[in-house]
Amino acid sequence: MVWAILFRRLSIWEYKYHFNKKEMNKFYRYLLLLAVMCSCSEYLDIVPDNARTIDLVFNSRDGAESFLFTCYNSLPNDGDPRSTPGLAAGDEIWLYPKEENLRTFFGSTWAYDLDHGYQNSNSPIMDYWLGRNAGKNLYKAIRDCNIFLEKVDLALDLKDDEKSKWIAEVKCLKAYYHYYLLRMYGPVPIIKTNLPTYSDPELLRLEREPVSKVVEYIVELLDEAIADLPLVIENELEELGRFTKPIAYSIKAKTLILAASPIFNRAGIFDELKSSTGMPLVDNTDNVEKWKTAKKAVEKAISVCHEAGNSLYRFKDFRNITDSTRQKMDIRGSVTDPWNSELVWGLPFHTGHLQEICQARFEPKDDGNHSVKNLMAPTLRMAELFYSEHGVPINQDKEWDFANRFEIESAGPEDRYYIREGYQTVKLHFDREPRFYASIGFDGGIWYGHGKFDDNKAYHIDTKAKQPAGKKSSEKYSITGYLVKKLVNYENVIGKEKGYTSQFYPFPAIRLADLYLLHAETANESGDAPDVVFKYLDQVRERAGLLGVKDAWTKYSKNPVQPETLEGRREIIKQERMIELAFEGQRYWDLRRWLDAEKYITKPIRGWNITEESTGSFYKVNQIYKMSFNRRDYLWPIKISELLNNDMLIQNPLW
Repeated sequence: MVWAILFRRLSIWEYKYHFNKKEMNKFYRYLLLLAVMCSCSEYLDIVPDNARTIDLVFNSRDGAESFLFTCYNSLPNDGDPRSTPGLAAGDEIWLYPKEENLRTFFGSTWAYDLDHGYQNSNSPIMDYWLGRNAGKNLYKAIRDCNIFLEKVDLALDLKDDEKSKWIAEVKCLKAYYHYYLLRMYGPVPIIKTNLPTYSDPELLRLEREPVSKVVEYIVELLDEAIADLPLVIENELEELGRFTKPIAYSIKAKTLILAASPIFNRAGIFDELKSSTGMPLVDNTDNVEKWKTAKKAVEKAISVCHEAGNSLYRFKDFRNITDSTRQKMDIRGSVTDPWNSELVWGLPFHTGHLQEICQARFEPKDDGNHSVKNLMAPTLRMAELFYSEHGVPINQDKEWDFANRFEIESAGPEDRYYIREGYQTVKLHFDREPRFYASIGFDGGIWYGHGKFDDNKAYHIDTKAKQPAGKKSSEKYSITGYLVKKLVNYENVIGKEKGYTSQFYPFPAIRLADLYLLHAETANESGDAPDVVFKYLDQVRERAGLLGVKDAWTKYSKNPVQPETLEGRREIIKQERMIELAFEGQRYWDLRRWLDAEKYITKPIRGWNITEESTGSFYKVNQIYKMSFNRRDYLWPIKISELLNNDMLIQNPLW
């Protein structure tokens, strides 16, 4: 735990400032204070026996601050595919078959195990209830938050305004941990305060609370905290990544949207999920008022973000590049440009490993660089998801040859900023929207940066067998023939020897485009007019170089009236979210809250025939795996031992 906190702080300092002896000594004092803390009980809500030691920690401002870092340290790292399901355990990304080298180069096989249907209730994968199998113990995190809130008054040298701010931050953390559990498990126990170890055993047998009660408590915590949070971070050296008003309002909006979504707001889905006393834990409703409440929350979050200076990112590099490349960098930089204007909440864990496993090899000399993993493989499904250059789905574009998308075509001079001129690749890769070229690395595709900043001389990648970015051995290759360009900073450099220099960026837990698209969703489900629904969504499209929805569908779609109906707009909004937020871990959770996972995840995972060297043979669609998804997979299983220890807990359906 201590080293995780150290690395978290150093990651911020590494990017923003040079190290100095004074700051390092200060931080080592924090580590010393943290080291005196003993391990805590495994019960969900019990104060640990070492209460006297805890009191000693809180006898000064520095001690209280060290415990504040402890509360932050339990934040899930959504930018690490080894420990969160969002990035690599759905249908966006695929990994090569489970072998020892997958564990060696990827770091673990938990995401693979989830993909392949190995989830179970004996030892749940990515267990965030008890903190096992790559998950963090979020109930321990909540207990730590409660300890802080109970003990912070002991720090007599802590100024009142700073104490109020820290209390607000910890309330936000406590709210977020409850939200994270709600998203995974559905109705969960609410831990408002810790109970002492001598409490009546009956008080320790916790019940799962109804979703509505959990949501109400999360919102209550955030509302209490908001007044004492800053609008923006002023002390960037110490506090980048910590809670602000925009973050708190955004989490509140996301919580209310989760409550309004079909997973918790549709009759007949989880009717059997009841407490031990028979109380329904999920509302058996289709309540539009929940969407209206969520819409107000999103509008407030957007307003506060604007007040704080957040705006859709634009690439501001001084280099003289073409508009085509700059447009791609507008999209790529919205994720990888550190602490940029679009970032509402960035998780300041180091993203170096993530970039290594996404980075393509450009030249034969890159083979010996052990840091360049060339592993994270977007599925063919994702390559087909992005719009045509006209901003409509490729199977709807009147002028785009969808039926022949797998035929071979040669790139002309007009394609040179997207595909290497003269290169032969499939029609699927031509005439696509800028977000496609910014997000996915494909055979023959241009990959700007990495030491080549003249976009007339940029790198391209070759992904056929025995080529630099292709399958050359039994390890470090893309199983589909695609790579994730979007998550790699363009200034990273593959060294001549074994080194790889990656630029730190905080992983975007929330960015402004996410909120804009959530506004469209809530406005549509609330029954608002199309102009209101598309108000912010069209701004996201404009940044991507596309016409607004109504204009694009009128001019180019085979179904021009789709934006005129609530159901039609719903499908447009969903696809827009899956495109704009591709490979950021959002799709995984969106498909679940929409109850759409069975619609997508049960379809085959496909890629190209990566073992072939010739163009004609390589571009044969290869079915890699047939995933399964059942109704039980919408909610995580609770470990059976927990149910045996507490007969008040009820297992999720079908587990």
